[in-house]
Amino acid sequence: MTVKVDQLTKEYIELRDEKRVLGAEFKEADKAVTEKMDAIKFQLLQHCKDNNVDSVRTSEGLFYRSVKQRYWTSDWEAMHQFVLQNEVPEFFEKRLNQTVLKQFLEENPDVLPPGLNVDSEYVVSVRK
Repeated sequence: MTVKVDQLTKEYIELRDEKRVLGAEFKEADKAVTEKMDAIKFQLLQHCKDNNVDSVRTSEGLFYRSVKQRYWTSDWEAMHQFVLQNEVPEFFEKRLNQTVLKQFLEENPDVLPPGLNVDSEYVVSVRK
């Protein structure tokens, strides 16, 4: 029996449409799960804060919080001049190099690049 290209085309389009529906369903389900996980992470962070602890071991696993810092500048021209003057071109990627900048600030606590912004937040990680 020879399969007609019309039938193959129809079947392909049906499968493509089915795949699109499944992808949308997955995105919705994934979003719902992520929102639930974020709500739990918030509660675990709150537990750490309320009890002044950084890690908790439970019968189900360990959770801990750590500080996540991000650096950025609001004055690229001044930052560029700072990088040139201090010979630290490794500060640059398409964004500020977080690891190198953090190390520089730790090694030079009295030197602050112009326009630098710092954002710190507690984050929680969960392991089995």
